[in-house]
Amino acid sequence: MKKRILILTGILALVIASHLYINQNYIKKEKKIIFKNVEKKKIKVDKEKKEFKEEGEKMENKYTWNLNDIYSDWSLWEKDFLKIDEMMGKISEYKGNISRDPKTLFKFLKLQEEVDILSYKVYLYPNMKKDLDGTDQKAVENLQRIITLFGKHNTSTAWVTPEILTIPKETMINWIEKNENLKPYEFNLMELYRLQEHILDAKSEKLISYYGQYQGTPKSVYSELSTTDINFGEVEFKDKTKIPMTYGNYSKVMATNMDQEERKKAFYAHYKTFEDYKNTYGAIYRSSLQRDFAVAQTRNYNSTLEAALEQNDIPVSVYENLIEVAKTNSEPLKRYARLRKKILGLENYHNYDGSIPLVDFKKEYEYDDAKQYVYDSVSLLGKDYSSKMEKAISDGWIDVYESKGKRSGAYSVGVYGVHPYMLMNYNKTLDNMFTLAHELGHTMHTLLSSENQPFSTHDYTIFVAEVASTFNERLLLDYMLKNTKDPKEKITLLQQAIRGITGTFYFQSLLADYELQAHRLVEEGKPITPEVLSGIMRDLFKEYYGDSTEIDEIMDILWARIPHFFNSPYYVYQYATCFASSAVFYDKITNENYDLEEREKAREKYLVLLKSGGNDNPMNQLKKAGVDLSKKETIEAITKDLDKLLDQLEEEINKLK
Repeated sequence: MKKRILILTGILALVIASHLYINQNYIKKEKKIIFKNVEKKKIKVDKEKKEFKEEGEKMENKYTWNLNDIYSDWSLWEKDFLKIDEMMGKISEYKGNISRDPKTLFKFLKLQEEVDILSYKVYLYPNMKKDLDGTDQKAVENLQRIITLFGKHNTSTAWVTPEILTIPKETMINWIEKNENLKPYEFNLMELYRLQEHILDAKSEKLISYYGQYQGTPKSVYSELSTTDINFGEVEFKDKTKIPMTYGNYSKVMATNMDQEERKKAFYAHYKTFEDYKNTYGAIYRSSLQRDFAVAQTRNYNSTLEAALEQNDIPVSVYENLIEVAKTNSEPLKRYARLRKKILGLENYHNYDGSIPLVDFKKEYEYDDAKQYVYDSVSLLGKDYSSKMEKAISDGWIDVYESKGKRSGAYSVGVYGVHPYMLMNYNKTLDNMFTLAHELGHTMHTLLSSENQPFSTHDYTIFVAEVASTFNERLLLDYMLKNTKDPKEKITLLQQAIRGITGTFYFQSLLADYELQAHRLVEEGKPITPEVLSGIMRDLFKEYYGDSTEIDEIMDILWARIPHFFNSPYYVYQYATCFASSAVFYDKITNENYDLEEREKAREKYLVLLKSGGNDNPMNQLKKAGVDLSKKETIEAITKDLDKLLDQLEEEINKLK
């Protein structure tokens, strides 16, 4: 979730930018009446059925979201929906007055904050229910209602930011210094002045606001096509089983099936679904690119990249340096592909060969075991962190398994005033266990920020969000390597560490490269067709992987499979920069070449980062914690780490032989 720069938008930033809820039916107690023997037997059977049902519900709840923590039913949601509408109406009463004096400004900011806090619940409840089941019409309808209400509010408050900016910056600083109750809003208010050249007059802002609710249309259409309406083809395997190549099934086959021909069938069946609808996906993505360019032009930015990065004061050079470092240091990536080809004994190495273990290792990790591993791995972060982690893995916070109509992938979202929720599609693979660690990193970041920051600065930026998640993956990897006695598992874990670099650093850099090139098409007025988009992807794979990997033509459609392209433009590069940051933190906290006092200071700085929410721009937050991403060497260090891991992997493979 992006940090809110423009205070007037509040929760709208979330709009623009699942436990299966079960109604518990009241079961009447059986009356104590003397029946005939046959009737008594019937009662006993019914009672056993009832107990079995209740136990089943209890077990199901263990692995599903408890959305009752937000609302126990739609009627309570409806009351808050109407309350928000009423509160939003009161905001307009401040028009022409908020610049009058600090007391009035504070009253306005406080009211807006109350609206935002309630909006978290009112927006996320139907959104999360829809993520659990895309066919839930009640959720779909109510989500549309709240988005429409936010759009109406955005239009009616378009005057706010321009009016705040009529207050001279020096006057605002003076008001904040002399009024303690304005202190929590200081950072966001000062950000308005930093971004002043990109904020238009009240009339123009109002005009733009009319189109606000349509900003998310490409995302909505993509979601419906890729989740609700998608129909993956089936693959018949050699054992005669037929399995639809859903996201979860596909990833499991790629990670566990040692037969290259079967992986190939699964690969082509899965990607053909996107290939068949390439023109539709192309039209959706083209509209997304055109929207981003329109916003950049309207807001007086030089490019879509600058528009995306300037909001959080990220230099364009950070993005460009990342791509340059990844491209010019891709030899370790190619080395890994060649090494895998040799170890696996393959005549040709393809994209669908990239996830299987290098040894015959088919161990499955039950969910309850996986969450215990994750919990144990974070102990070096202290008792307070561990106690919060214990709460995060409790019943009702995580929706664990894949189900029909459920959104693919995984995420963590904080419901302010309630607690974070995590969505998983857990399939017992090692990769999914690391996904659990990843999302719990986000959840812990949310908990710590919410507890240590006022609401106005509790919401951290995406740029630092992936630090906590990838750091927790490193902790889990270290814990598993130290505790395994199985040489094959150790090799598989080393493979996981290497994939962290190849997948989180190199591959996300490739995708970031793709996004930049795709956006430049619209900026330069060039045609945007599925063939052009696929051509960019094809060229990038050749550039990053060279001749180390056979490039299957159907892989060109990969762009249609990446939700972030459609949902959150210029998002994925932050996986790579955050991975670089977390690698630095991990080294400073765990490297025994540093003395104990140095490591303890590094740990405290890291925890302060997690507690800082959005109280500063992310580059500054990272620098305070000891990481400077403006330096190329910070990023280049990852490529050297990969070479070291490959040396270690070769050594372990030779030992096994």
